[in-house]
Amino acid sequence: MAKRGRAAGRSSTEKTAGVVEVPQGSRPQGPVEGVYYIDTGDCELIADQDNSSGWLLRINGVMSSHIDLADPLFLDFEYMRWISALVESRWPRESRPKLRALHLGGGACSLARYFHSAYPEARQVVVELDGKLAEYVRGWFDLPKAPLMRLRVGEAREVTESLTPQTRDVIIRDVFAGSLTPRPLTTKEFNEQALRVLAPGGMYVVNSGDAPDLRSAREDAATIAETFKHTVIIADPAMLKGRRYGNMIMAGSDIPFDDDHGLARRLLGGAVPAHIWNDAKVRAFAAGAPVRHDPPAVDPPTVDPPPPSTAP
Repeated sequence: MAKRGRAAGRSSTEKTAGVVEVPQGSRPQGPVEGVYYIDTGDCELIADQDNSSGWLLRINGVMSSHIDLADPLFLDFEYMRWISALVESRWPRESRPKLRALHLGGGACSLARYFHSAYPEARQVVVELDGKLAEYVRGWFDLPKAPLMRLRVGEAREVTESLTPQTRDVIIRDVFAGSLTPRPLTTKEFNEQALRVLAPGGMYVVNSGDAPDLRSAREDAATIAETFKHTVIIADPAMLKGRRYGNMIMAGSDIPFDDDHGLARRLLGGAVPAHIWNDAKVRAFAAGAPVRHDPPAVDPPTVDPPPPSTAP
C-alpha cells in the first residue's frame, strides 16, 4: 500500500466516528467528525489530536489528506512537502509568478490551498472524480473561490485530454484507487497528453506509490523518462533502496532541473529526510523496465450482411 499517511514520528488517530447524515442537496458548514457516504464509497473526517486546527481525511480506508485550517502553508504529509519544495525551486515565491496548476486528484485540496497561499496570483484547477466528496470538501474547508481555484468533477484523463495545449505550468498527478494509481494515468500516451498541456518550462509531477520491489516505480520512471527530456526523483533513502512500502515523487520537464543545493538542503531538513536523484540516476534506475502503453485499440467485430431475400 502506498504511504499516504502522516509524517513519521507523529501519532495518528484511530477513532471510528459515527455515520453523519447530510440532507440531500445541502452542504456541510465546516468540518464535523464522522463517516460520510460518497459516490465511490465512504470517507472519514477525523480531528487531528495533535493540532487543534487540523483535520485528517481518510477515503475508502486509505489516509488521503491533512488540512490545517489555520495555516494553509503547513503540509503534514512529507511527500506533499517534497512536491512544494520542487515547485518552489523552479518558481521562487518571491518572484510572485502567476502559476497555472492542474491537480489530478483532489482529496482535501491540501496542495491547492498551499499554492494559493504561496502564490497568491496562481490559477488552479483541481480534478476530483467523486462529486459528493468534492461537495463535502467545499463545505468543510476554506477553499479559494474561482477563478483562483476551480474544483472540477471529472475523470482525470478525460479532463486532461480536453485542455488547450500549453496552458499549465504544473501538473500534479496524485490519483489513487486504493494503493495504486489507475493504469490509464500511467501510460506514455497519457504522459504525452500532460506534455501537450504543459507550457514550455512546465513540470509534470507524480506521486508514485510502490512496494519494496519497486517494480511499479521503475515502470513509472521509465515511462516518464521516455516522454520527457529531463527527470528527477525525490524519496527517502529507505524507499530508494527498496526497504519498505512508500512513495516516490517523480517529475518530468522539457528543460533541465537545476542543480539546486538549496532544494537538496530543504529536502534533508524534514521529519523524513529525502534525497533527490538527477536525470542520469533516474534513467539508470529505470533501465530495463517496460514503458507502459495504452492497450491497442480493438476494432469492432464485422457483421456479415444478411443474405438476399429469396421470397417470391
